[in-house]
Amino acid sequence: MTRRAVLGGLLLAGGLAALPRPARALGGTLPTLDAPAPDFDLPGSSSVEPDRTRWRLADFAGSWLVLYFYPKDFTGGCTLEARGFQASLEGFHSRGAEVVGVSADSAEQHESFCSSEALAFPLLSDSNGSVSRTYGSWIAPFSQRHTFLIDPEGRLRRIWTAVRPTGHAAEVLAVLTEMQASGSSVRTGTV
Repeated sequence: MTRRAVLGGLLLAGGLAALPRPARALGGTLPTLDAPAPDFDLPGSSSVEPDRTRWRLADFAGSWLVLYFYPKDFTGGCTLEARGFQASLEGFHSRGAEVVGVSADSAEQHESFCSSEALAFPLLSDSNGSVSRTYGSWIAPFSQRHTFLIDPEGRLRRIWTAVRPTGHAAEVLAVLTEMQASGSSVRTGTV
């Protein structure tokens, strides 16, 4: 093979690598930033709305939404993360944002977890991983620890993957505050 052929092949490969590709995470292909967030309609539990049994993305139209996926109720990291969101909940609400958690646990398990941890936000049950898959957050049998910030128009504005539970809620709240202070919901990327 000639030197020219090798260099030509490298340039072609480099050019193809520069083409836009869907972002990937450990749990699959992530949804596209600045595009409409993938829809969902899931059963769940909320101590604030105990008679309610289902939540949809459309229910949050007009509000910011922090949609966080996590592996399992009553485990160390997931409990820390849920407590963090609960501790920051007033800050999210004061900025017009709702918080919703999603895992493969049953609605009954979520009800027990909400009660045990005094969580005042809904936890949704994605038992077969269908919604988690659309968010690139599923490795059977668990949802992966990813967070999505969705704006009031239903567009995906920020993605966090490989989330560390400690301090994560404060990080999300800081980004939301910064985005709102700048007067726009500009794309800030995937972390």
